[in-house]
Amino acid sequence: MTQKTTHLDSLVIGAGFAGIYMLHKLRNELGLTARVFDKADGVGGTWYWNRYPGAAADVDSIVYRYSFDRELLQEWNWKNRYATQPEILAYLEHVVDRHDLREDIQLNTAIESLAYDEESNLWTARTDGGEEFTARYVVGALGPLSTANFPDIPGRDTFAGPLVHTGAWPRDLDITGKRVGVVGTGSTGTQFICAAARTATHLTVFQRSAQYVVPSGDGPLSDAYLTECRETYDQIWDQVFNSRVGCGFKESEISATSVSPAERERLFQESWDAGNGFRFMFGTFSDIAFNPAANEAAASFIKSKITQTVRDPETARKLVPTDYYAKRPICNSGYYETYNRDNVSLVSTKENPVVRITPAGVVTEDGTEHELDVLVFATGYEAMEGSYNRIGIQGRAGTTLRESWGDTPSSYLGVATHGFPNLFMVYGPNSVFCNLPPGIETQVEWISEMIGSAQRRGVTRIEATATAEDEWTGMCREMAEQSLFAQTDSWIFGTNIPGRKRRTLFYFGGIGNYRQKLREVAAADYEGFTLEGQSSLTPA
Repeated sequence: MTQKTTHLDSLVIGAGFAGIYMLHKLRNELGLTARVFDKADGVGGTWYWNRYPGAAADVDSIVYRYSFDRELLQEWNWKNRYATQPEILAYLEHVVDRHDLREDIQLNTAIESLAYDEESNLWTARTDGGEEFTARYVVGALGPLSTANFPDIPGRDTFAGPLVHTGAWPRDLDITGKRVGVVGTGSTGTQFICAAARTATHLTVFQRSAQYVVPSGDGPLSDAYLTECRETYDQIWDQVFNSRVGCGFKESEISATSVSPAERERLFQESWDAGNGFRFMFGTFSDIAFNPAANEAAASFIKSKITQTVRDPETARKLVPTDYYAKRPICNSGYYETYNRDNVSLVSTKENPVVRITPAGVVTEDGTEHELDVLVFATGYEAMEGSYNRIGIQGRAGTTLRESWGDTPSSYLGVATHGFPNLFMVYGPNSVFCNLPPGIETQVEWISEMIGSAQRRGVTRIEATATAEDEWTGMCREMAEQSLFAQTDSWIFGTNIPGRKRRTLFYFGGIGNYRQKLREVAAADYEGFTLEGQSSLTPA
């Protein structure tokens, strides 16, 4: 029987923040035929899968949203400073229905392969259900953090109870009254720990790396505050899109070493009381992420809070970090206070490694078997390339994306890779390090403008040049190496995966500078791209 092939102008993989907006731009604004595919049975992407207790954004909800729908900015109100997973999922579902996108979103469908045909300049996509589609343009909206990382621990498959990753939390899993173990203390892990401690009979935390955690300052938003936001959204978004991290607060322009120790202490305390990890790192002083002396001042302040808060000296010692304060900023309500609870215990796996998992629990090097009913892995993701490597992507000359990237994934501007024409990525390698929704919006709008220009000019092939990709990757690497982030191990550099080569995965120049670079590239007839069908692209 002959396989029926459906042709589309554009195909989008992933139905989260990026895929939803990309469909709106391609179909509703450019008038292209488009379809989004997602392996889940609902939209939401990250916010569909991450249903673990405590799941929430840790960026202020007023800027953890789309900015493009001005009417929705006036109509939709978040309840609290930080939106929870159910609220964010409801918001994204509302956007899908508001813009009539659901009919062109195909759920329960994974794209298993993509192959580019050089003669027709079309991509052929095959799904796990055996369907086949062709499209001029393919956009990967897979998310930078979507492929779960499970540490390879002996006996992992023997555990008798539920063993889950926070990124794929079962709807029917209730940990109330259970003995729970959690491996991992990153942003997700610390959120889960704070929530799980309140309902579990006992919570055992297996900590590899101690974290710098700032209070979140979470709480309900007043009607007066929401009214003020609705009236000033133009200014709010202007600040976000011209800032460094796009989190909605005024970023500092002063050095920590330019003020007296007393003034530093005052500003740190003021930010601590206000809450938010990004604000503490970027809103107090401008050089915490770059200047070792400034970083030490911030780190010492947080360390003092740990020892003041945690009553047991040995637990406090384990919780005090020893490296730079230079990972993704974390904030939670009552993280360190959680360790004062009688039903919470801490195991430092650097001092007492996990040696195996048994049907009954986790055995550590000291011979202790920590008996558990539920074992949770909050161990992060294969950042950036993980989801792309799950799809067999074959570009020009039969080269696969996995072969092209090797152990150092790269792109031009975070959106395109040489050798893979008309394939775009939202938040591919070396995208801007910032609050994700405005970063995603920035890339979606730029990609759609480029495609719109191509359509008007009859361009059939758009491809990043090798030189442009190499130069962008080198610049991102050089910029990253100037920061203290490069001197710590974290998923930001791919080192959360054992044996993984350190690589640069982000542009650290800030969302304001990144948007300026995109404008410059567009104004120069999309410099750094080769174009087929016309000699150049005229910017929209």
